[in-house]
Amino acid sequence: MKFAGKSALVTGASLGIGRATALNLARQGANVAINFRSHREAAESLKAEIEALGRRALLVQADVSEQAAVEGIVAETVKTFGSLDVFVSNAVYSDRELMIDAEMTGFKRTIDVTMWGAFFGVRASAQQMVKQGRGGSIVVVSSPHAVLAIPTAMAYNMSKAAIDHMARTAAIELAPHRVRVNIVHPGWIDTPGERKFFSEDQISQGAQKLPWGRMGTPEEIAGAITFVLSPECDYMTGSTLTIDGGVSLPWWSNRASGEM
Repeated sequence: MKFAGKSALVTGASLGIGRATALNLARQGANVAINFRSHREAAESLKAEIEALGRRALLVQADVSEQAAVEGIVAETVKTFGSLDVFVSNAVYSDRELMIDAEMTGFKRTIDVTMWGAFFGVRASAQQMVKQGRGGSIVVVSSPHAVLAIPTAMAYNMSKAAIDHMARTAAIELAPHRVRVNIVHPGWIDTPGERKFFSEDQISQGAQKLPWGRMGTPEEIAGAITFVLSPECDYMTGSTLTIDGGVSLPWWSNRASGEM
């Protein structure tokens, strides 16, 4: 019960990594505000699961690309639970297309949600934590895309690189207030969002080619996020934890040597 008596807000919590993280926080004692934009049925199902654990849950619908909306869900969380102690920036959007062919609406939407959404959440939650005067913990869910120039994902790559630097800057600015800010880099994770880009056959075949031979699970990433958020990591801030099954390694070199 590492989060007993704590209040958490997770953005993009209705599906995938966000859902698994919200549920894991609740299992460890936290009351959880569940941010979602469009998947209300999934969010309501998660709320019921959290309440079945004996925790309080709050649905906060908002588009995180809108600053006022993000500030509103932070305020609603505090009004309902009395505080905000833990924040997870997880909401994301991505279109995939070559930069020279990009339809700019999707390109800009990717940046608005993935970069600005993360910033608005970190800023608003940090303001509340500083106001409370007892510290806090923030995790920004980023990606190896922050350092790997994956083709057809320029807007996403740019956004993830930006939020990594944003999180590290926030960490040094917030250290005097004992608000920790860390980054988690999940690799290729088996989430509903991946079906936007790949068929089941492509996912199955692609996963076998990864260094670890499979995709990661939302639960594996959630476990890492909650560990980083926990008091066990009190001395950790401004750090990046990569959980990607070796994707960031030069796995292609094994093929050259005949090992794959």
